[in-house]
Amino acid sequence: MSKKRATPTSRQLPQASPGLKSLSPLVGTWRISGGAKGQIRFEWMEGGFFLMQHVDLEYGERKITGIEMIGHQHRPGESPGPDICSRFYSFLDGLTLDYVYEFTGDTLTIWYGPRGSDNHFVGKFSKDGNSFRGAWKWPSGGYEVAGTRIT
Repeated sequence: MSKKRATPTSRQLPQASPGLKSLSPLVGTWRISGGAKGQIRFEWMEGGFFLMQHVDLEYGERKITGIEMIGHQHRPGESPGPDICSRFYSFLDGLTLDYVYEFTGDTLTIWYGPRGSDNHFVGKFSKDGNSFRGAWKWPSGGYEVAGTRIT
């Protein structure tokens, strides 16, 4: 009598959320001008669960370089959270900054801290998706910025 071989059960692999995929228009390298100047680059991490931003900017006299990891918070045993959150790691001063992203239609909103914060960015993208104009605003100030896709 022959023994039957056990076959592994097929398991559905997790999929990245459609909300996170809404950030796909950001992928590429952007030249930034206005109140901040320099370059940013977005790329998908393997698996598609995180978008990474590489930052090389100047704001006033301050140099800002670092990386930002963007995705849903997902702890073991829990479902992914509803918001698209990020953490920016500053290379020059060791700061960690948290944000919430939302891309609806042609408008990108980024809140510093929690959704609805009075410190936020709102930018509108061109029809072809190769440029945007927007502004960071907070209670004591803000600045306008524009981006042009270079790749």
